[in-house]
Amino acid sequence: MSRRIEIARAYLKALEDNVSPDAFFTPDIEQIEFPNRLNPNGGKSDLAEMRARAERGRGMVGQQNYGVQRTYEQGETVILEVAWSATFNIAIGSLKPGEPMKAHFAVFLDFEGDRIRRQRNYDCFEPF
Repeated sequence: MSRRIEIARAYLKALEDNVSPDAFFTPDIEQIEFPNRLNPNGGKSDLAEMRARAERGRGMVGQQNYGVQRTYEQGETVILEVAWSATFNIAIGSLKPGEPMKAHFAVFLDFEGDRIRRQRNYDCFEPF
């Protein structure tokens, strides 16, 4: 397994464990989230916005799991295919607090050295 794939897996593990992922990013990190059921308009976030979104999510997410299904590496980019699940402390859609939400997604991580410079998420949620 390449060093960058190891870093990408460690990054998802940090998210899963609710540990700050700041150490994985370049200072000018950019995250692009393409439209999905939770975020119909998609969006772009810098490090400050990523931190703010994580803080808002802390009170809502009970626990989450990032099951890496496949990994790919092409040049400076690592691609992860992930089966994600989470429980929430609040009701979302038809889900009651504590019921699992599931999604399948691909995340593209562009590296600069050993740090993530850009992240692009393609999230596909199962019905909720």
